[in-house]
Amino acid sequence: MTEDKSVDEGRRGFLISSVAVATTFLAPGVTLYALGGDAAAAETAPASAKVRWGLLIDAAKCGDGCSACIDACSRAHGWQSTGHPETDPQWVRKITATDPKTGAGFSAPVMCQHCANAPCVDVCPTGASFKRADGIVLVDRHICIGCRYCMMACPYKARSFVHEPVADQKPDAPRGKGTVESCTLCASRIDAGGVPHCVEACKTKGHGAIVFGDLNDPSSDIAKRIATYRSTRIRADLGCDAAVYYTNI
Repeated sequence: MTEDKSVDEGRRGFLISSVAVATTFLAPGVTLYALGGDAAAAETAPASAKVRWGLLIDAAKCGDGCSACIDACSRAHGWQSTGHPETDPQWVRKITATDPKTGAGFSAPVMCQHCANAPCVDVCPTGASFKRADGIVLVDRHICIGCRYCMMACPYKARSFVHEPVADQKPDAPRGKGTVESCTLCASRIDAGGVPHCVEACKTKGHGAIVFGDLNDPSSDIAKRIATYRSTRIRADLGCDAAVYYTNI
């Protein structure tokens, strides 16, 4: 009986340690298992439902032809143009809209809108597309089967499929051929107390067109601006409850 007990304890210890290691490789802020004792203390999810991270983009400050936000995202996450627009990564892209009657127009970046009611999450058959407690929408590449249902469901064309072998891998944003990817809102940076690369690059460039912050905090800069200035969300009529707001569009 003593020998069997020691074997059982050994197996139990192995299983607990295996789960603890497995959670380390999940997306930032996500823990699949809640264990008691030391295991619970070893892995704590930083994402909290008390906050909801979002962006406010002022199209009037977005410089025509400026690609600072795109370039910063590309460098940080290791993606680049494929030379084929139809298959290019869609982490962030600049769009230009012009009123055919007046000729007035604007340019602005478009990325994953990190919807509260995310269609990509609803249609994913494996759970690879998921939403963190703080509203950031991510893709778990370990269980993404490349079905691309999420790409078809996204009304913002904010997701893309990785057709080519990947290089220049970044630890904070692993990519994989045959999987779907999109803007992560630089979740690992946020978890460390930083801001998304696009926000930093835009500020460094001198435009300051992108504001980042907690939409749930009335005292935050982003919440104050949204409350003060007229802002809108792309296709708000769809009820996705996007976390990316725009002004002057």
